[in-house]
Amino acid sequence: MRKALFAAVLMAAAQPGAAAAQTAVQTTQDSNEETVRRAFGVWAASGTNFFDILADDVVWTIEGSGPNAKTYRSKVELLEKAFVPFGVRISVPLKPTVRAMYADGDEVITIFDGVAQTNDGKPYRNTYAWFFTMRNGKVVTARAFLDLPAYDAVLRDVRPAARP
Repeated sequence: MRKALFAAVLMAAAQPGAAAAQTAVQTTQDSNEETVRRAFGVWAASGTNFFDILADDVVWTIEGSGPNAKTYRSKVELLEKAFVPFGVRISVPLKPTVRAMYADGDEVITIFDGVAQTNDGKPYRNTYAWFFTMRNGKVVTARAFLDLPAYDAVLRDVRPAARP
């Protein structure tokens, strides 16, 4: 154990920039994870969304096959074509419960369960895995994995609420 620690100290001393680079990577990783964790916390506590962490030009892909598996190329497009159509079909906002979060540099993976109630009074439950690439505290790319048939059924079968 002491030999390994001594070797690590010698290597860091021999490569002065390496320790600083590792510290910068760890700080970025911690910052990215904290940004995502905080956004999910606000979403879960208040029922409001977390979309402030998305870059305006985010590229968000809903993986899978079917009518709603596609790629959106901006925050506006994602909200208008994916999240609003779903949101007007639920009477109780989706509440996330994070199961796990992993961060490695600019990558943050969040696995969570989402629970809501549809406008027809039925429960909606799904498990999601969202893979984010972060730049400057914003999500620039996202790959979303979920039980797509359950999501598709809400969009296909549930009447949207009238918009005010």
